[in-house]
Amino acid sequence: MTRLNLVLMLAVVASALYLVRVQYDSRSLFVEVDRAIALSHKLEIENERLQVEKRAQATPLRVEKLAKEQLQMRTSTPAITQYVTVAAAPANSASTAAGKAP
Repeated sequence: MTRLNLVLMLAVVASALYLVRVQYDSRSLFVEVDRAIALSHKLEIENERLQVEKRAQATPLRVEKLAKEQLQMRTSTPAITQYVTVAAAPANSASTAAGKAP
């Protein structure tokens, strides 16, 4: 009878220690999840801020200003536009080129 009581008492102590360990692990994991959620929220806010900043940097007016100032570009006008035309090749040379092809 005393052996049975001793075995049962050891089982109760072991299960109590196991329960304490499981609760500790559970709390540790909960803290990690909470930290991960906070970091995720912080990164989402940072991403939104960067997207707004990117949109502000890519406005057409700003791009035109940078092109003029840094790249010394200018807007195209009919006065500075050069039109290139392709001269039509004679029909005779096109047919002879096709005849020489292997």
